[in-house]
Amino acid sequence: MNISNPILQALNQRRSIRKFTDEPVSREDLTAILEAGRWAPSGLNNQPWRFLAVHDSDPRAEALAGCTKYGHIIRAARELICIFLEKDKIYNAMKDHQAVGGCIQNMMLAAHSLGIGTVWIGEIVNHGEEVLEVLGLDNDKYELQAVIAAGHPDQQGSSTRKELSELMLEEY
Repeated sequence: MNISNPILQALNQRRSIRKFTDEPVSREDLTAILEAGRWAPSGLNNQPWRFLAVHDSDPRAEALAGCTKYGHIIRAARELICIFLEKDKIYNAMKDHQAVGGCIQNMMLAAHSLGIGTVWIGEIVNHGEEVLEVLGLDNDKYELQAVIAAGHPDQQGSSTRKELSELMLEEY
């Protein structure tokens, strides 16, 4: 992989971060991260995602921590970005769920480029109705997709990947 290319470098170096310092995420950085999500591709350009940023000082942050077995990560984060699908904007469920995945990836890569660590909390969707309730959102209008926990990293991330040859169905 050509790691001199900044986008390929970010893809190669971004890691999930689960421990954060006490340093707050600036409003400017949070806005840049949310803007990156806004610019993700979507079928028919329907942009079905909706965001809710919850700061660590917001009492709803502790309520969110109670909605997942990863509450310790939620409590450690300085910012939580909750991502939803707006149900009446869905035109094709599969495409729209895929688009949200791209939106989340955009935000995590943007955060990485700004020196902000993130982790994608997916398990919390098992408690989506409870999350909507603690956030005061309408279950008939929104579907929880994920929560991104974010903050300045207090750990080095690590990961391994299978060789490309293990993932290919045919030789290319």
